[in-house]
Amino acid sequence: MSSTGPATDLDQVVLPAIPPVHLLSGQVAALQVTDRLHRGSQIVGRFETSGLAGFKVSAQGRPLRVQLALSADERSVSGWHTGRTDMTGGLPRLLQIRSQGRLRQCVLLRGRKAHARVAFDLTPEEIPDDGLICVEVLDISEGDGVCDELRQAVSGLVVADGVAGVRLDKVVFEEPPATDFDPDTLDGSRCELYSLISGGGLANLNRQGVRPLRSGMFVINPVLKDRFGSSGRITLRLGTRAEPASVIPATWQRVNSELRWLRHATRKLLHAAAPSVERVISVRDGDMGTPDQVVHGNITDLVLPGPATSPLLVIMAPCHGAVPTLESGTAC
Repeated sequence: MSSTGPATDLDQVVLPAIPPVHLLSGQVAALQVTDRLHRGSQIVGRFETSGLAGFKVSAQGRPLRVQLALSADERSVSGWHTGRTDMTGGLPRLLQIRSQGRLRQCVLLRGRKAHARVAFDLTPEEIPDDGLICVEVLDISEGDGVCDELRQAVSGLVVADGVAGVRLDKVVFEEPPATDFDPDTLDGSRCELYSLISGGGLANLNRQGVRPLRSGMFVINPVLKDRFGSSGRITLRLGTRAEPASVIPATWQRVNSELRWLRHATRKLLHAAAPSVERVISVRDGDMGTPDQVVHGNITDLVLPGPATSPLLVIMAPCHGAVPTLESGTAC
């Protein structure tokens, strides 16, 4: 056995991931560090609770774009790994996505078939010489850099231990493209697919059109350089829609549903169905004051600066008998 410095012939050579690369399994050599992440074979892994995954990546002094695919399913509950499960009670999960010690984006997941996309860029200075890139997924109640004002605002409205059982389905490392040709306007579902907003996750990643916001809140994430919204302000067009009457045989539940639909249709005819935003809270800095919102008939335009460093949480006012929706986002 020979040695050179601290290494020996028995040390295994770890081959780094060479961008562009899509990592779809937890059995790859590039996944060097895990903390409370159970490795998978057809997914990267499933989090036991708030945890971390560390990847060895050959960046070679270049910036990197990191993209994650997260999802929740029937096993996404506290205690899933021990067999003693604790149900979530139907509340959404509000999660922090961190990398290299910094908060990058936040994700809101609602239900058991919710998928979310995350995207952020790392500068060459943020990538160490050994190429280790760490991705943390934390509950909103944990870690530093999150203001107490936001934590108090969502207390009781989101799941405690929200990371429990969440799947890390895919990790992508690639160089940021030189130019992105994004449209000036995205529909509500595309806003979520682009990771600009997170409103509970998409069950169908091919869905287009209006995005219902059944959680009564949504996150606006920092925009990527030269991507949609990075040039200045963004306008989010908000609406409402009535829940459709059930197709089951007539019951009091169906009658009540139909009455709610009729009340909402009447409000729309009277141009009184526009939603309202109660608060906009910076995850890092706290309440941003009275939001800039303009009402046009049954539509509310929420105008905000494109967030650069901290996600924003938008909390909607209650829409009795209706569901608030994100109609579209427009880069100003």
